[in-house]
Amino acid sequence: MSSRLDPHVKEVYGRLWQYVLPHKLIGMVAVVAMAATAVIEASMVWLVEPLMDETLVAHNIETGQWLPFAFFAVFIGRGLSGFFTEVSLGWIGRSVISNLRRDVFRKFLTLPSKYIETHSTGPMLSRVTYNVEMVAESVTNVVTVMVRDLLTVFAATAVMLYQSQRLFLFVAILLPIIAVLIQVLGKVFRRYSGRIQDSIGEVTQVTDEVLTGNRVVKVFGGQEYEMERLTGVDEWNRRQNLKLIRAKAFGVAVTQIIFGIGVAGVIYAAGVESINGNLSPGSFMSFFGAMMLMLQPLRRITNINAILQRGVAAGDSLFRIIDEPDEVNAGDYVAEDVRGLVEFRNVCFSYHDDRSKVLVDVSFKIEAGKTIAIVGQSGSGKSTLAGLLPRFYDVDSGEIRLDGLPVQEYELSNLRSHISFVSQDIILFNDSIENNLAYGQLRRRSRAEILQAAEAAHVMDFVKELPEGLGTTVGDRGILLSGGQRQRVAIGRALLKNSPVLILDEATSSLDTKSERRIQNALETLMADRTTLVIAHRLSTVERADKIIVLDEGRIVESGTHKELLDANGHYASLYRMQFTEQSSGD
Repeated sequence: MSSRLDPHVKEVYGRLWQYVLPHKLIGMVAVVAMAATAVIEASMVWLVEPLMDETLVAHNIETGQWLPFAFFAVFIGRGLSGFFTEVSLGWIGRSVISNLRRDVFRKFLTLPSKYIETHSTGPMLSRVTYNVEMVAESVTNVVTVMVRDLLTVFAATAVMLYQSQRLFLFVAILLPIIAVLIQVLGKVFRRYSGRIQDSIGEVTQVTDEVLTGNRVVKVFGGQEYEMERLTGVDEWNRRQNLKLIRAKAFGVAVTQIIFGIGVAGVIYAAGVESINGNLSPGSFMSFFGAMMLMLQPLRRITNINAILQRGVAAGDSLFRIIDEPDEVNAGDYVAEDVRGLVEFRNVCFSYHDDRSKVLVDVSFKIEAGKTIAIVGQSGSGKSTLAGLLPRFYDVDSGEIRLDGLPVQEYELSNLRSHISFVSQDIILFNDSIENNLAYGQLRRRSRAEILQAAEAAHVMDFVKELPEGLGTTVGDRGILLSGGQRQRVAIGRALLKNSPVLILDEATSSLDTKSERRIQNALETLMADRTTLVIAHRLSTVERADKIIVLDEGRIVESGTHKELLDANGHYASLYRMQFTEQSSGD
């Protein structure tokens, strides 16, 4: 490889090496084993000289007696050195991958919600799966080839110089040419490797969407459309891989041709040297063997640049994720408990700076232990408002306070420890019902507390019918449960947390009327003496709220109790009459 590497490549590979350095003791074992391999292979071709000259030509019996043992020892040494090389480098490679994968996954846990929601899932998944494996190849294969094969080249060079310095001149001329070839091909390899990794992310994205939305695909006949999408991205991946394969094959072919010129020159010069009596058959065979020994390492060195560049491209994509800023967590205030006084002061928010604001000058106050409901048409900003209190997003301007203190001044995990959240988009993990109830820090809760929460949320109503009870696995995203069952598990999780502030974002939207009435009783128990922010589309669920706020296009247009708003005959009354008419029509 050329020493004049792209500075960015040096930076990325330097960072990758930071994952290798903690394993330097194992690395030393690998280096010693690779050095031993190079010396042993060189000694094998050196032994060809006494085999030819002393045994086969001069018929020296003494030499013939020790040579078989020497060759046997060489093969034993080669086997042992190869074993220690593979095991030690494999151990380092997998350790590096584990650490890198964990660092990327740890970053996923701390990335801002806005970043995750504005980036496709597929490419992010491929970085944790495919890209880290490319780094594994870069760490293990590159190190193996660049250390072992370079040492083999040096050892073979020493044998050739020992046997004939004149013949070595023909080989020495070729090495700079091969080095230039490696440098040129390296730039091509890196370009194609980056494209391949991007295309793998697109393939993952399409596949993930098909698996997640398989019912929509089947009902709406999307099979052909999805197949066309997959074929398109897969064809792009295939073409980029073929370009990389052609570039690698071209490099190997050119290397072979260049080396072939050197071999032809060596054979011609060897004939001249032999006629002049300066080269014995054994010396020539030993020299020729060392030259052939050098050919394979040179070919692998040419090829390894593709793996190196692929590893650099993969590492670059991983470090771009790792270098993303975490959620802003500048606050240091830690509260053991909070009363639950929540206040929004002139809050404005937009998802993108270049778009219109989702919330405009929103101000309201929730007294501790009281319930406030946010209603409005779809797209009015209700769910966005719910995500601001636990700081899934930070406001553009204005201020949100909890117990009189701006939420930014709380340590982030401490702030969220006082808030329970039940969303309309229920997220369950592919685990048991019990583990979804007692999720995260709730794992410390006793079995009795878990059962109590499950009973209160009416989870036990359907769990009793399941063979494995609370131990039943819910499937990917809870697919094995109905929408209402998933929502009851989510409500049970909030009940178990028992936090002083509760956010219910369409928490009963997936329940039928009968289930909703039973859940409503549980929610009323949960909401007692608790500050509750209820986001609701169905107005029948918010009639008992202490205060109702009506949002329209991100602004508060009305506020008051259910009766006051009906008497005002404004937006709320209009929404109420519309829903009442729809329900009557449905009946």
